[in-house]
Amino acid sequence: GIGGFRLAIDALGGQCVFASELTRDARDTYAANFGDRPHGDITEIEAEDIPSFDFLTAGFPCQSFSRAGKQDGMNNSRGALFFEVTRILHHHQPRGFLLENVNNLLKVDD
Repeated sequence: GIGGFRLAIDALGGQCVFASELTRDARDTYAANFGDRPHGDITEIEAEDIPSFDFLTAGFPCQSFSRAGKQDGMNNSRGALFFEVTRILHHHQPRGFLLENVNNLLKVDD
């Protein structure tokens, strides 16, 4: 859900330095829950505009990978958000990262 990773990182003593949500409703919900407003569409944000961080957490829509769907994988704009995560990881080189567990992620494009 919106801010699920943030809850976990906060509970472990971490500090969120950046968040991104595509829709206004998602940004409003996040702001109401955490007191700060996430940035918008991650595809429009330069990696160098994201503050430095030690650990990245990310989630993305599962529809492109779900066995219940068309399994378009990375050939779908929602699935291609995975490449946005790798773009940011390559630029910032954090100590670690954790991605949402999306069933079939590693198998759908086989």
